[in-house]
Amino acid sequence: MASATYTAKDITVLEGLEPVRKRPGMYIGGVGSAGLHHLVWEILDNAIDEAMNGYASNIRVTLHTDGSSITVEDDGRGIPVDKHPKTKQSALEVIFTVLHAGGKFEPGNYKTAGGLHGVGASVVNALSKELIATVKRDGTQWEMRFKQGKPVAGLKKLGPARGTGTSVYFHPDAAIFPKIEFDPAIIRERLEVASYLHKGVKVVFEDETTKTKTVFEHAEGIADYQKAIVAARGAKAVHETPFVLSKDEGLRLDLTLQWTEATDEHLRSYVNGIPTGSGGTHENGLRAGLGKAVRNFIETHSLSPKGVTITAEDIREGLTGILSLFIQEPQFQGQTKDRLNNPELVSAVDGVIRPALEHWLNHNISVAESIVARIILAARAREASRAAQAEVSRKSATSTRLNLPGKLSDCTNPSSEGSELFIVEGDSAGGSAKQGRDRARQAILPLRGKVLNTESASLAKVLENKELSDLVTAIGCGLGKNFELDKLRYGKIIILADADSDGNHIATLLLTFIYRHLPQLMASGRVYLAQPPLYRIDIGKETFWALDDAHKEAILKQRGNGRGTPEITRFKGLGEMMPKVLWDTTLNPRTRRLLRVEVADQIATDRVINELMGKDASARFRFIMERADEAQELDV
Repeated sequence: MASATYTAKDITVLEGLEPVRKRPGMYIGGVGSAGLHHLVWEILDNAIDEAMNGYASNIRVTLHTDGSSITVEDDGRGIPVDKHPKTKQSALEVIFTVLHAGGKFEPGNYKTAGGLHGVGASVVNALSKELIATVKRDGTQWEMRFKQGKPVAGLKKLGPARGTGTSVYFHPDAAIFPKIEFDPAIIRERLEVASYLHKGVKVVFEDETTKTKTVFEHAEGIADYQKAIVAARGAKAVHETPFVLSKDEGLRLDLTLQWTEATDEHLRSYVNGIPTGSGGTHENGLRAGLGKAVRNFIETHSLSPKGVTITAEDIREGLTGILSLFIQEPQFQGQTKDRLNNPELVSAVDGVIRPALEHWLNHNISVAESIVARIILAARAREASRAAQAEVSRKSATSTRLNLPGKLSDCTNPSSEGSELFIVEGDSAGGSAKQGRDRARQAILPLRGKVLNTESASLAKVLENKELSDLVTAIGCGLGKNFELDKLRYGKIIILADADSDGNHIATLLLTFIYRHLPQLMASGRVYLAQPPLYRIDIGKETFWALDDAHKEAILKQRGNGRGTPEITRFKGLGEMMPKVLWDTTLNPRTRRLLRVEVADQIATDRVINELMGKDASARFRFIMERADEAQELDV
């Protein structure tokens, strides 16, 4: 119960970097994997700021052998080390120990910058067990060490040095982060994007955990980036040469646009090299200018289709684009900087893009007409899809159940809150699941055989597929452009497949369908993979459940010594499990294991899905041959 008295002595005043350690989520978004990697981005952005302003041309990021510490180096001017006139401390110490202290508040130091709030370096320092900053400038090398944001000792002069630059080593604090394990793929991807956005800058990633070194340098900048994205997504381009716009007068802007045969829009935007995954006013300006330019071309050349209304979404369907903006005073939403809020940029970006794109369309008539044909096709497909979706749209609780698939065993809970849909492999497993489930909150939808591979399938073909159509109906929120998350009938969508290679394949097919046609389900954290056991291990009077062979061996090694002869049963499928066993191991929220499906790296995910599920078999062949030594003999 709260205290009855509430006085001034109850007010806590946090000083220095204490607020960062007390509430890290305010500064890095959280203490999970995204927050951990955000520490890297904060230090990296400072190095990139030197490069984008012409002071640095080389950046190196090293992931050390422990997998939990990072060094970021640049050959820029080097952080100043002379004493600050106000604090009487070295500028280096001020930058790493004082919030809102930095060289980017005044316009003379940096023309544009990604680090603007003066908190990035100090936040990383506050959340690190150890941080070492090394600076080369004015012919001397300096070093200062910190622990949990506080100096261990004063600024140390190491001796003479050639060149200039800054190196920052840091090891995140285990007292803040529950798991400290950097993902090389995520870091590598971010560095590659940086090399695209800042052409001419050489970016090196050294991964000491695998003893590999990767060098990124792209002379053509985002034009090369555009090619890489289109290739990774695997969708055929409608026109071979993309629209490219570079402007550096008043507003510095780089843009590429290319329409493809994909069914979704894929736009990536950046401000001063910072990815703005949640968009913002610059993206709004791009979409406004894009829509006006295309509509003007259609009207000027009398290309409007009869009986079909073209929407803004039709114009952008299949569009792949990159927008990179450099401005002096970006107004980011929070320290994570994933959204831009400058209101004046809507009209500014619109005013730059609309005339340039319209001019390009009018001077590339054959390309423009193929783009318009693609847009009209999208409009017709949208109207056809809307008609088809009318059959699967969610209605009232009573009428909805009348339209649900006959093989769906629905739960009695009418609310999506707390309810779950298990997508089960096969009627046999579906039968066990139906008997073992919690009927109040768990629904079961059995699928017959392997569902359609939707990676290269058209939307029309997807809608014609009975299994996928039943799944969309059961989920209740439609798909594609007609998707409405608030009509989702279940709080969790759980894929329950056998714990073998066939089950893994079916799960992959379902994940591909959801990723391509119901991506909002993954983005909102609603998609899960059930983890049924592959083995039952009885040792004496105890029973253990093993997910796979490695888990089985670990259990035997840990539990088997001197406790009798283990009895091992391998399940050939979920249908072999008794309903109670399936409940205890896989369905019961208190004892089951669930993996939530998250997409941390969109580029890598697009590439992997296209390589493993697309039409081109060469990537799959390479994947199999590279991992042939990992293959195990299968039961036949």
